[in-house]
Amino acid sequence: MRTTTTVVLAVGAATLAVPASASGAAQSDIQAPIGGHLTVASQMREAQTELAQERLTRKAWRLARRLADHKDEGFSPVNYRRRVGDDPPARIARRIRSLRADIKRQERRERRRAKAHRRAATASPTLEAIAACESGGNPATDTGNGFYGKFQFTLQTWASVGGSGNPADASEAEQNQRAALLYAREGASPWPVCGR
Repeated sequence: MRTTTTVVLAVGAATLAVPASASGAAQSDIQAPIGGHLTVASQMREAQTELAQERLTRKAWRLARRLADHKDEGFSPVNYRRRVGDDPPARIARRIRSLRADIKRQERRERRRAKAHRRAATASPTLEAIAACESGGNPATDTGNGFYGKFQFTLQTWASVGGSGNPADASEAEQNQRAALLYAREGASPWPVCGR
């Protein structure tokens, strides 16, 4: 055996041979702070807390950025980290749960809006046939003959179903919606030629 290995084994054996009362005193000396320094256990706890805080902060700012994107708001990761950087991990974890809930609510709103938009953007087959006959289905039709938009509304008829301004300037979804109101109220009579 080599000399260093023998010395290491001898020191290890001597440490194991220390009586229980003496080893208890030695352990308490090791755990006690020396000269204002932290114990090894407290240093490890602090390092774990910092690591958890950093990971949670990264997760929180990613979620905050995602929420800002959903709301079409500006977002600065540097400012966000500065704002939440000193928060304890438990508070950051609560913030993450809150951000996730806000994102889910925002995504549900967006899905409802998209569904309503799809529903409003499509007209019934009857109204689509009328629009194809009246304007070729073009919502921006404005030929200067007093009839405007996809369904060739007059300004008076457009106002009677809640429209304002020129129907040709309104979105196709709004024109479909107003035409559906007019059709429900008066049938095909506002379109004497194309409504037959």
